[in-house]
Amino acid sequence: MAFDIVFHEKERVFHLYNEKISYLMRVMENEQLEHLYYGKRIHDREGFSSLHEEAQRSQMSVCIPEPGSLSMQYATQEYPSYGTGDYRSPAFSILQENGSRVSDFRYRGYEIKKGKPSYLPLPMSYVEEDDEALTLDIFLVDAVSETELRLEYTLYRDYPVLCRNVCFTQMGAEKIHLEAALSMSVEFLDKDFTMLHLAGAWGRERYVKSRKLEMGIQSIQSLNGTCSGAEHNPFIALLRPDANEDQGKVYGFNLVYSGNFLSQVEVSTFEMTRVMLGINPQNFSYCLSEGESFQSPEVVMAYSEDGLNGLSQVYHRFFKNRLMHGKYKNQERPILLNNWEATFFDFNEEKILHIAKKAKEVGAELFVLDDGWFGKRNDDYRGLGDWDANLEKLPQGIAGLSKKVEALGLKFGLWFEVEMVNMDSELYRAHPDWMIATPGRFPSHARHQHVLDYSRKEVVDYIYGKMAKILRESSISYIKWDMNRYMSEPYSAALDAERQGEMMHRYILGVYDLYHRLTTEFPDVLFESCASGGARYDAGLMYYAPQTWCSDDSDAAERAKIQYGTSIAYPIVSIGSHVSQVPNQQLYRNTPLETRANMAYFGTFGYELDLNLLPEKEIEEVKKQIQFMKEYRKLIQIDGDFYRLRSPFKGNETAFMVVSPKKDQALAMYFQTLNHVNASWIRFKLKGLEENRLYRVQADLSPCLERLENPVLHASFNLEKKSLDYLAYGSELMEVGIPISRDDLSRKGGDFASILFKIDAKS
Repeated sequence: MAFDIVFHEKERVFHLYNEKISYLMRVMENEQLEHLYYGKRIHDREGFSSLHEEAQRSQMSVCIPEPGSLSMQYATQEYPSYGTGDYRSPAFSILQENGSRVSDFRYRGYEIKKGKPSYLPLPMSYVEEDDEALTLDIFLVDAVSETELRLEYTLYRDYPVLCRNVCFTQMGAEKIHLEAALSMSVEFLDKDFTMLHLAGAWGRERYVKSRKLEMGIQSIQSLNGTCSGAEHNPFIALLRPDANEDQGKVYGFNLVYSGNFLSQVEVSTFEMTRVMLGINPQNFSYCLSEGESFQSPEVVMAYSEDGLNGLSQVYHRFFKNRLMHGKYKNQERPILLNNWEATFFDFNEEKILHIAKKAKEVGAELFVLDDGWFGKRNDDYRGLGDWDANLEKLPQGIAGLSKKVEALGLKFGLWFEVEMVNMDSELYRAHPDWMIATPGRFPSHARHQHVLDYSRKEVVDYIYGKMAKILRESSISYIKWDMNRYMSEPYSAALDAERQGEMMHRYILGVYDLYHRLTTEFPDVLFESCASGGARYDAGLMYYAPQTWCSDDSDAAERAKIQYGTSIAYPIVSIGSHVSQVPNQQLYRNTPLETRANMAYFGTFGYELDLNLLPEKEIEEVKKQIQFMKEYRKLIQIDGDFYRLRSPFKGNETAFMVVSPKKDQALAMYFQTLNHVNASWIRFKLKGLEENRLYRVQADLSPCLERLENPVLHASFNLEKKSLDYLAYGSELMEVGIPISRDDLSRKGGDFASILFKIDAKS
């Protein structure tokens, strides 16, 4: 198998390659690094230095003695700086004691080693065996500031993936201030790309957006402090002009980080494209004294020749196998019921056990107690920070309730929002300086709460002690870790003035530290991250919490867009997706119970309602849904390859599909938003099957419960039970498609109707 990192000493060229990709760079005359190529695997050879080009251009600054003509403005640099003739955006900036920001990092050497280092608690991808990856460290030194820069590249044997990070170490006696330290930069010689990213807001996270690259800067960012944010996700992709969902070259860049970020693509007037990702330089400054280092987060660069869906499958496999960590990374997820939309703050032990008993009756496996169980938390104005059970609601505390739930035959889960504090709390009254606030400034509030200063170890230690005590005393299998506001007035009472620019990064490191300590002590607990829904949906948190509450918007039609966009960069097993009540609490929309389940199947699956309020016919339907998910969740969540078949951003339909590795089993879901009158024929074309294999296609076409219970519709439709069951070869299913009748969709509800197809190979 082709897999190596080669250094051609004569021309000083590095070539990193496996079966799918090649990455080339060289040491230039000025001892800086030049990027030569990134893309499809090419053969290794001597002579790659011929890819370097120079030309005399007006207004160019030459960075070597005459008669040389090397100009940084026209070089495709590996990790660019500003101040020596390159007038584009730099990847880093260092303020030195003399006030200069000019740097000149020159090549000093390299090291190639098997495996991949760990920088915990900062999350990064990992290896299980050293032979599955090679890591290249390139060392550069700025002689004037006496600063060392390490560029790190990890190449995986079995994935078209290159992981990158950087580390700055101050070797000299003078202090330096890092004012920017992005995790990676890569350059292309042309601008023939479309940039795709995921954008939105609360309730409509990760909508798919794209734009054709043009000269200038195209960027997305977060300055939210506590999270990567609902507005923009720390992932971008560049698609070649002929690339689409299924074919063409696509480059992906995903930052493994949960705080402020910048993803930037700059196209020069010579059509050179520079891509950079990392911690947002805005409000960032990191002071390094002699012997101190700054370690950046990681960027996972992925490449696909099979279009955007091919790129997604690379990220899905890689994140499931080499980013998610611990017991649940390749384990089916429990089917849960969460009480929040059933009770909000208004509950007691009797009511909770009544809901839990019904959850057990229908076949759920986990009951999750949400907000309101602690302190004086009867509304969202008070109590955050006081992590002791409210004994008026729960006389025997969490320990007693958890054991009673387990006695019913269910596992027990618990909600926390441990990074926040209400001013009306015992914690705030005891430690007002633990709240993030700037002296002399009004502390902006959001959702009646404020942010605890996780850049302070004593704060993290305190919260760890409270959470660990509850976990030790109780029978808890699952933690829903919420975080419901962005940071404002960023300032830490514990940091000196010159280190205030470190606070927001140190905050995220504190979050990671708490996750690391808890997941280490309690490895059997499944952690789900949440941030007002999906505001922390990033690869950084995925290391510790292998699933994320995808959005507070649980409406099935809206989830079509949210889950579609999320699937571009993240595996569907990470998508927290539940069936909620109707009318939906975010949109007040009614959608069929069948559709709500069909959409939620493509994720972790659970319920957000009080099952005791459902009529018996719906309870029987819920039992069937849970039985179905138990049968197919290994295919959906762990083994299967996910395909996006139709986009809700391009029309009235959404369709997903999961295919087993052996291509002998598949599930496909077709969903229409609104019904059409006297409409055209539908042919539902599948993907990922074997052309010459014979498959049995089955679908339940019986009317949805809502149709059956509407007497007006009996005159219009044949509401007798109906099913689809026929044989077809994979070639027919992919090229011709499954005929879908408009009458069947009308029987399924018309608006917001869906059909789930089971496809099984004939032996």
